Amino acid sequence: MSTQHETGTVTTTHDVLILGAGYAGMSAAIQLATRVKRREDVQVTLVNAQERFTERLRLHMTATGQQLAELSIPELLEGTGAQFVRGWVTAVDADARTVRIDDDRVLHYDTLVYGLGSVADTTAVPGVDDHAYTLNSPQDAEVLADRLARLGSGTVVVAGSGLTGIESAAEIAERYPELNVVLLGRDEPGAAMNPKARTYLQSALDRLGVRVRSGVEAVKALPGSVELAGGESIAADVVLWTSGTRVSPLAAAAGLAVDERGRIVTDTALRSVSHPDVYAIGDAAAIRQGYGVMHGTCQGGMPTGVHAAVSIVRALKGKRPKSFRFGYYHTPVSLGRQDAVVQFTRPDDSPRRIHMTGRMAVRYKETVSAAPWSTFGRMKKMPASGAFWPHGGRFTRVAEGAE
Repeated sequence: MSTQHETGTVTTTHDVLILGAGYAGMSAAIQLATRVKRREDVQVTLVNAQERFTERLRLHMTATGQQLAELSIPELLEGTGAQFVRGWVTAVDADARTVRIDDDRVLHYDTLVYGLGSVADTTAVPGVDDHAYTLNSPQDAEVLADRLARLGSGTVVVAGSGLTGIESAAEIAERYPELNVVLLGRDEPGAAMNPKARTYLQSALDRLGVRVRSGVEAVKALPGSVELAGGESIAADVVLWTSGTRVSPLAAAAGLAVDERGRIVTDTALRSVSHPDVYAIGDAAAIRQGYGVMHGTCQGGMPTGVHAAVSIVRALKGKRPKSFRFGYYHTPVSLGRQDAVVQFTRPDDSPRRIHMTGRMAVRYKETVSAAPWSTFGRMKKMPASGAFWPHGGRFTRVAEGAE
């Protein structure tokens, strides 16, 4: 954006707009703003719907009434030079390079970083929007916590046997042993783990009193019950929906190239294949590696944010952005406050023979959950420290040569 001064001189500022302050968006904002802090011709602005940072890795704890520190996004950005704008993104005009906030404010960008993430999909199954709780935000988790605290007795059905479902079911069962907790899913819990780790996880759920129903599909949520494919009905005083995710429709509405799930399709540098001035990060991006398209996790989300920031800095210097490569390395799962299992993985996320359980795994998981804050702090002092993650070796090498 060009600015006319009283002296007659014109200065041009390159405006970088980052949408979404999740793990990926916050990483991008801190990394980029710190790297360009001494440049007067670059302005970094982070947009998010609320000032409170959402610790997605700990929402199952919030849902059981555990008090966690409230992290302020403006405070996390202190000292970086980045601006923060609180508001809901309601539209993106990729041709005009503008973003509409709360329907009444328009922000211009020269480069856009799109990191609006994903939420639990409550639209695909009838009744879920009206009769189920989610863990999409701290506020959602607090509403569920209030309901569980007042329940006294009854049945809690957790729909979805992925990591969020497993951790939530275990946490609720441990915190409220008087409740009947049922975990529903198409796959058995820990299906992607090696046999020993999976057996340990399932034994822990059994010890906590969680009743597991695998090979089932919830097709309707009703007041007081969940209906399964085949007609069976399970009574439920509370339903927590963790089955499936969806992304914001804003990218598709803006005319950006998206995949069948609405995620922005990127090139190897994380730029939109249809609009190279737009970078896509985290859950909102369809990022292809040698092993396939990445799935949404914190361990993968933060590196995408950092890489996008580094790519933008290179572009501002007239250099070509490098290809993004990432390999998975672990899947830590909490099983209440006293137990956990950590499955170590190959870069393509397939399980290795090595896993960790018990108190050591609890400490490992807590270290992982707390890692973003130390990473953010280090990046403010040493931006390059954020650019270290497993690149995946031969598992991701195919993507490196693809353009």
